[in-house]
This record gives sequence, structure tokens and C-alpha cells, in this order.
Amino acid sequence: MNKTLIKSTHNEPYDWYIVDAADKKLGRLSTEISTVLLGKNSPSFHPSQKIKHAVIVINAEKVQVSGKKRYDKFYKRYSGYQGGMTIETFDELQKRIPNRIIEKSVKGMLPKGPLGRNLFTKLKVYAGETHPHSAQKPKIINFSD
Repeated sequence: MNKTLIKSTHNEPYDWYIVDAADKKLGRLSTEISTVLLGKNSPSFHPSQKIKHAVIVINAEKVQVSGKKRYDKFYKRYSGYQGGMTIETFDELQKRIPNRIIEKSVKGMLPKGPLGRNLFTKLKVYAGETHPHSAQKPKIINFSD
């Protein structure tokens, strides 16, 4: 009887990747990041298996959007109280918390459920050039815009 063998990744270390978001389009950047987090760039990819990849994003404040999305794209959050809906434009959120834009975009592209929530914890986004993960020796991901 034929059996499908699934490679055990229990004790393997994480592969760390670094992406520079400066002057990249938000959607294309998020697609690349979610592809790496899901492990689709790995030969041992399986949709239900967690591949041990982690992604670091630097220069999150320099990410770009096309057209008039800078002023027409809205981010909503709700405090739970009456009248507690807060609406911000892309431009306002980028000035206040630039990391949140990339995080929300990538989270929407990951699977919904326990696997997606676990994969999202392996995304690290930073507003500047520096990051505290130099000990992991991340590999640089370059992609055309």
C-alpha cells in the first residue's frame, strides 16, 4: 500500500528572510511576503503544513500605493463603545503607525484559522532600517516591482 510521506519539520530552525519595503507597491509586497510565509517558495510546500519561514520587513514607512489610494483608502477600528468607530486614511495611518499597514495587508492574504494566526506571528515589521534580528542571518529577498 502506498503511503504519503510528509517531512517532519519539528526540530528544524527557521529560515529568515528580509524585505526592504522602500518604494515598493503595497499589494505586490504583501503578496511576496505571504508567499514566503506560507512556504510556497519551498519544494516541501503543503497547504496544511507550517513551513518554518520568518520574514522581516524594514522601511515600512516608505511603502507606496498607486493612484489616489493615499487619500481614498480607509482603515477602520472599533473600540467596542458606542460611537467608538475610528476611521483613518492611508496617509494618516502611515504617519502614526506605518507597521500596521503592511501587517493588515499580509494578514488578509494568509489563511483564516489557527494556521494563519500562527504564520502571522512570524512576520516582523519595522519602520526604519534597523532590526533586532541580525543574529538570525536573514536572506535578502529581491523582487521586481
